[in-house]
Amino acid sequence: MNRPHLALAALLLFSSYTAWTMAIADQSLLAFGLELLSRPDTAQVVIDLYLLGAMAGTWIYRDARARGYSWVSMLPYLALTMVFLSIGPLLYIVTVGYRGNGEKR
Repeated sequence: MNRPHLALAALLLFSSYTAWTMAIADQSLLAFGLELLSRPDTAQVVIDLYLLGAMAGTWIYRDARARGYSWVSMLPYLALTMVFLSIGPLLYIVTVGYRGNGEKR
């Protein structure tokens, strides 16, 4: 399997940016999410993103089960996907990619 260098770079850059924006934010992540859902135009974007997150979570689950990983090992990736959307799948791609195809968790 090719090493996921691009996914690792995206994970590090996006996670760093996410941490920085959360550190300087004037409101909590929950308050920000509720504000986005208060208007139809921004709610549409949030709903669209979470549909994509659900598809990514389904992919993580199916891929991990096909590799023989336990459902417990998927929980951190699924939890990160539920909260930060792209960080969970990126982390999954990086960890599976650097671990290799044949190893089970």
